[in-house]
Amino acid sequence: MPRFAIATCSQFPDLHDDDRLFAEALARRGVDVTPAVWDDPAVDWRGFDRVVIRSTWWYYEKPDAYRRWLESFLDRPGVLWNPPEAVLANVHKGYLLDLERIGVPIVPTELAPLGSDASLAEILARRGWSRAVVKPAVSAGASETWKVSDEPADAGPACLGVARAEEVLREAVQYRDMLVQPYLDELNEAGEWSLIFVGGAFSHALTKTPAEGDFRVQFRYGGTVRAVEPPSWMIDQAFRVLASVPSPLLFARVDGVARDGRLLLMELEINEPYLGLSHEVEAADRLADAALR
Repeated sequence: MPRFAIATCSQFPDLHDDDRLFAEALARRGVDVTPAVWDDPAVDWRGFDRVVIRSTWWYYEKPDAYRRWLESFLDRPGVLWNPPEAVLANVHKGYLLDLERIGVPIVPTELAPLGSDASLAEILARRGWSRAVVKPAVSAGASETWKVSDEPADAGPACLGVARAEEVLREAVQYRDMLVQPYLDELNEAGEWSLIFVGGAFSHALTKTPAEGDFRVQFRYGGTVRAVEPPSWMIDQAFRVLASVPSPLLFARVDGVARDGRLLLMELEINEPYLGLSHEVEAADRLADAALR
């Protein structure tokens, strides 16, 4: 009987609800499944035939430890999924700029490097952006993410005026790389698209929309998720994004907004994305079959 670990976090030691669907699908296939917290020193990772990253959320609070955990699988090819080399390249969202250089349409992105004297006002003026989003380059779940606007209509949760946001950015870059992107009206209209791929094949899609008066689409901020049928052109463009990754992938989530017939990439999630398995009746079985392959 193969032994699988599903890597999770200390906040969900017995797995998130979505991951339990995956665990149950594996168990139906005769797999011995163990939830394992990624930074628990008592876990013997070499005792598993496969380790599947799922809800290793809050890893960004211990980025160095997380990188060391990923690197510990480099000498055991085929054990960790997604592959450690692919995840290591995906943790820092600066990969967006690499994708842009090879022709992938992305949400315009400025990197404010650690220790720099980056000026938010200068970035906004040069780019012609009146509103923006500022966030860490290594983060998840909209942690420490702010909307920047001086427009009264934008006042709301996690929204800062430009002057205050300038102070926040200058403080933040003393400790980490930061990203600045334009605020996208599409988020409050059609929402953020998430196209989920399993074993290299398109599985299903979701849209995520923020709560009234907010801009963050995550559950904890009141965001709403629903299953949708994406247009074929969007699936094709998402496939082209995946083609930029040299490693085979067990799962991936391509996040973006639709604008003028193009999918502008917000994130290529191959580390620990919520896959919305509960929104597609066959998705957990697809993931289990792909993991066994």
